[in-house]
Amino acid sequence: MNTVLVVEDGLTDMKILSGYLQQAGFSVISATSSEEAQEKLNHNQPDLIFLDVILPGKSGFEICRELKNNPITSKIPVVFCSTKDSDVDKMWGTLLGADAYLSKPINPEQLVITLKQLIK
Repeated sequence: MNTVLVVEDGLTDMKILSGYLQQAGFSVISATSSEEAQEKLNHNQPDLIFLDVILPGKSGFEICRELKNNPITSKIPVVFCSTKDSDVDKMWGTLLGADAYLSKPINPEQLVITLKQLIK
């Protein structure tokens, strides 16, 4: 079973996204901050990472840059999942190495399509 790390500080969004991922057959690890995400990454190697942009501590953009610059985590696909959905935000995510950018509220069908494209 593929494992997904979801980094999201909003409990409602975390439950919704985790539910969709579990329905799609994924095991979910959750973190609510950049520090907790790093701790989870020290103990697990997920197949994909979902990042909110606005988080306590480091932003999702900062986390993505660090993940993509680290040889251990650079190959893990990163998907931003945020209410910040302007073209500039999406461009910034792409420049930092994100593999996809989904806008909230999450569309379950789009989520599954994105997962299938990124996890082969």
